Amino acid sequence: MVEWRTKTSIDDTLDVFPCHGIGGIVGMLLTGVFAHKNINSAVINNGLFFGGTKLFMTQLIAMLGTSIYAFGGTFVLLKITDLISPLRVSSQSELQGLDLSQHDEHL
Repeated sequence: MVEWRTKTSIDDTLDVFPCHGIGGIVGMLLTGVFAHKNINSAVINNGLFFGGTKLFMTQLIAMLGTSIYAFGGTFVLLKITDLISPLRVSSQSELQGLDLSQHDEHL
């Protein structure tokens, strides 16, 4: 995902979503695929790989709900923050360089 992200215009300098977002989604779904009662007695239903579909569907619904909540909450907080202080610098500041325009640092 990090390689794919570098080929897009998405502004995610720290690669937060490709690492943590996709990693979390894969982990949630694969729990529903590979879980088995013999390995973890707390598991009520076996995973998809072992013939169970209920746990996978539960994990899928939880992943969708968590993703919608995280996206919605982040969107609202970023819009509020943008009203108080702009999230992006001007094109002129980018061309000038952020060290100079934002921090007044000269070489």
